[in-house]
Amino acid sequence: MNSDNVKKGPERAPNRSLFYALGYTPEELDRPLIGVVSAYSEIVPGHMNLDKLAQAVKDGVRMAGIRMGHVGMKYSLASRELICDSVETMYMAHQLDGLVLVPNCDKIVPGMVMAAVRMDVPAIVCSGGPMLA
Repeated sequence: MNSDNVKKGPERAPNRSLFYALGYTPEELDRPLIGVVSAYSEIVPGHMNLDKLAQAVKDGVRMAGIRMGHVGMKYSLASRELICDSVETMYMAHQLDGLVLVPNCDKIVPGMVMAAVRMDVPAIVCSGGPMLA
């Protein structure tokens, strides 16, 4: 499994600690990690229901014995740029006047802040707070 690259072996103990902080069990980490990606937003009418659909998918994936995950941290810088571009795209596409950014994580926070700075837009950042130990 690709996910073994982030969850197997003694050198991946820090990775496993993050999974455990998310509530994963050792048994779940032996299963495939499945990503559920949603385009949910409250600004596009066709996207308003996607949060409920994504939750149903996640519940089904969990009941089937598989979970979400990622391939590794080697995409940190690239993902910041994608996050920045995504925020900028939504801001410009919908001609918003300001942003309230609700990030968390070492990739999301800079990506969102980079977008606000790049576009020189009034913005407030409300952090989601620290993760569980």
